[in-house]
Formats: sequence, structure tokens, C-alpha cells
Amino acid sequence: MAHSIELLFDPDTEALLQRMWDDLGALKKAGLPIRVPPGRPHVTVAVAQRIDPDVDELLIPVARGLPLRCVIGAPVLFGRSNIVLTRLIVPSRDLLDLHAEVHRLCGPHLLPEPMANSLPGQWTAHVTLARRMEAAHLAAALAIAGRPTQFEGRFAGLRRWDGDQRVEFALG
Repeated sequence: MAHSIELLFDPDTEALLQRMWDDLGALKKAGLPIRVPPGRPHVTVAVAQRIDPDVDELLIPVARGLPLRCVIGAPVLFGRSNIVLTRLIVPSRDLLDLHAEVHRLCGPHLLPEPMANSLPGQWTAHVTLARRMEAAHLAAALAIAGRPTQFEGRFAGLRRWDGDQRVEFALG
């Protein structure tokens, strides 16, 4: 499993995103093939096969810089089959600066190297809403995931996620 550094939302933003997860989960109960992520809504800013725990101390100043305003934008799809449904996090200058700082601090601790799609200049900030969707069911999912069309939120925390142990380490 992958390890990651992730931004967490404030309670109000997380609750709104959690309602979307719950509503998408109802589609699964109705028989549509859809997988809602486990855990809690987040935005991954760095990912690798393994992240050395030494980054925790290095990232405390970044975490202390939160909260950070964010805008949750339009739905974005990744993949062609087994589609991943997400919402775009509109890339503000502050968010891009935070992302670059995380990579500057973490770079040597992302083992064996950071995954390319998380690198500055190649990263699409997003929050995942559902995975393994089939194109035939997109309309139903987008009716849930596309409303409201855009909303403001806040990032309130930073964590390191150990995907092997399925354990989170709060930073800051």
C-alpha cells in the first residue's frame, strides 16, 4: 500500500463531503457498482511506497500554518473504465505553495521516490468521492457529486497516512 501526506478538512467542510459519500453509498446499496472510499475525506499532497516517519517533525511548521481556505470545484473524472469520481480543489497560490513546501521538506523521505502524479507541476488537487465506477452509472453519481457546483471550505489539519498499517499520524 502507498503512504501519503494528506490535508484534512475542517468539520463543516468534511461534513458536507461526508454527506456526498453517504449519498453515493446509497447508490451502491441500490445495486450500482460504486466504491466509496473508507476513512475520511482528504486531499493527498505527497505519496510514495513508503514515507519515513522522520517527516512528521519536519512538517509541523506546515501544519501550524493551517487553517487554509480552499474552494471545492467541479467534478473531475480519472480513468476510462473503473472511473474515479472526484471534486477538484481549485489550485490557489497558497495551496500550491503548501504543496511545494511539503515536497521540499519530504523529498528525501519519500521512498523509493515520490509518485510522479503528486509532484509539483504534475499534481491535480482533488478529493476522491467514489472509485470503480462504470461509465453507465455516471449520470446518477454526478447528480449527487456535482451539487453544489462549487463551495468554499477550509483545510484544518495535516496527517501522514501509513497505508500498510492503515494508521494515521496527525501532524502539528
